[in-house]
Amino acid sequence: MAFRSATSKIRLGTRSSQLALAQSTWVGRRLEEKSSAGLQVEFEMIRTKGDKLRHLSLTKLDDKGFFTKEIEQALLDERVDIAVHSYKDMPTESPEGLDIGALPWREDPADLLIIHPQAYAPEAEAFPIREGASVGTGSVRRQVQLLEVRPDLTVGDLRGNVPTRIERVREGRFDAIVLAAAGVARLGLNLDDLRVHRLDPTRFIPAPAQGIVAVQMRQGDATMRAHLETIHEPEIAVAARVERHFLRLVEGGCNLPLGAWAEPLGSGE
Repeated sequence: MAFRSATSKIRLGTRSSQLALAQSTWVGRRLEEKSSAGLQVEFEMIRTKGDKLRHLSLTKLDDKGFFTKEIEQALLDERVDIAVHSYKDMPTESPEGLDIGALPWREDPADLLIIHPQAYAPEAEAFPIREGASVGTGSVRRQVQLLEVRPDLTVGDLRGNVPTRIERVREGRFDAIVLAAAGVARLGLNLDDLRVHRLDPTRFIPAPAQGIVAVQMRQGDATMRAHLETIHEPEIAVAARVERHFLRLVEGGCNLPLGAWAEPLGSGE
């Protein structure tokens, strides 16, 4: 199979948030490293509906691709060659003409409870946070799981990029917030001034495909598929398939309080 020219460029479509750029940069560099065709990746930043309506709660938005639709349209229009997404943000069905070409990376799928030191209570039941504490999150799933175990908590809506949400804790607007561990890890954030409690994913169930980066491509682009196969991780694909199959069965979206986490069994189990 012939690749494109030795100076072939790939236009990668991505959101402009720090987390999206960190993920996309990783994918781009990985493609360049793995390629024997001298690839050069260029980044095209695209604003999505979810980016434009940051003042609205996620529960007020149509939950079908509000972080992906505009990027997918750019891919269909051939303004970009591939698109990088957080897989948990993607609808269960790709638009006609598009495929997932690679699932190259999964960080820790768990959620983190990030707590202001004055609200930290290691002796508290279930979560190490004082009674009656205020917790910020924009996720219905997280809200339900928090209140199911700790009905004394006050859960408030919180949106914004990862650093902005963490700053809300430092400012004292919330006693704690819940974030995906993957986002914190990918940004390499220093949280030494806060208390960080990892929520066990077998008890506090993450969103389906949480922590997975997906690379989307146009169907029928054999050359691009060959490039993406060099960074695809089959084990990640198995877990993603199981989790998203469950999501598809219940016709779930971002506004459904649904979690799913698939863990490979050991050879002796």
